[in-house]
Amino acid sequence: MIKYFIFLLILQSCQITKSYSKSVIRRLPGYPEDLPFKLETGYIGVGEKEDVQLFYYFIESTRNPKDDSLIFYIPGGPGASALAAVLHGMGPLDFNLDDLTLTLNPNTWTQMANFLSVDIPAGTGFSYLETKEGWISSDNILAVQAVDFIKKFVSDHPKFLRNPIYIAGTSYMGIIVPKITLELYEGNERGDQPTLNIQGYMLTSPFTNKFMDFNSRLEYAHRVALVSDNIYQSAVNNCHGNYVYISFANSACLKSLQSYEECTRRINLENILEPFCDDCEVISSLSHTYFLHLNLGRWHMYMVVANKACFALLIIRSKYFLLGFLNY
Repeated sequence: MIKYFIFLLILQSCQITKSYSKSVIRRLPGYPEDLPFKLETGYIGVGEKEDVQLFYYFIESTRNPKDDSLIFYIPGGPGASALAAVLHGMGPLDFNLDDLTLTLNPNTWTQMANFLSVDIPAGTGFSYLETKEGWISSDNILAVQAVDFIKKFVSDHPKFLRNPIYIAGTSYMGIIVPKITLELYEGNERGDQPTLNIQGYMLTSPFTNKFMDFNSRLEYAHRVALVSDNIYQSAVNNCHGNYVYISFANSACLKSLQSYEECTRRINLENILEPFCDDCEVISSLSHTYFLHLNLGRWHMYMVVANKACFALLIIRSKYFLLGFLNY
């Protein structure tokens, strides 16, 4: 039921039949009046044959769209839907969890920037492919498709040709976004058209390099006082700066890292300032007091929570994320 509500929410007035197609959405189910901002959705074909059809959401700045920056945001994953950014993130809308209606996000980026987000790679969200060859993907292919997309979007919206453009992303897009930005910059240097006013990129919680990202966790834990000076120095001395690829023959290093794990195993790694819900477990039984069954075609999850405060926190987050990520 909720899944189809979200689908209708975005596409109720869209009839997509062309390779380049767009529609301005003026009203949405769950919002009581006309939207106080311009929301455009549509498809743009990328690639030589344009057999990869990428679905996008574009919201004009409510301040000064003619001059404000254009932020091209790519969700993480890869494979995260752009709908989550529009409905639960930096976009102009949010959910009222009590009755599942829509409300305005007071912290939306669109108060000072034009916001563009896309379901990429194809197969994500509402994006689709017209040939089986389109399923072939990689980091480089994704970056090339994103460059093709933004160039075609701006060509189709020439009033934004002079606007400062920032490429943004989160999580795994820490790998992709710099590639996109560099290619756009070098394209300008080569004289590729259209020339874009590319200014830089923005990343939130980015994945950049497996070794560097994971190897820095011990140093971070020490810096925020999750582990003692003694444990940290022991790991530094015994592991020689490598806390990811560890030889089983190095028992001293393994022992130091075990001490680190013991200090952090009850820490909420997603947000160290929030409680760690150690009373949660995944089960297949229905006989417990607090039971949450999430069945969205893909996910079958059973959670048991003995701690009511922890359960309340999970319920709030589950609703937000499930509603925002329904079209993964």
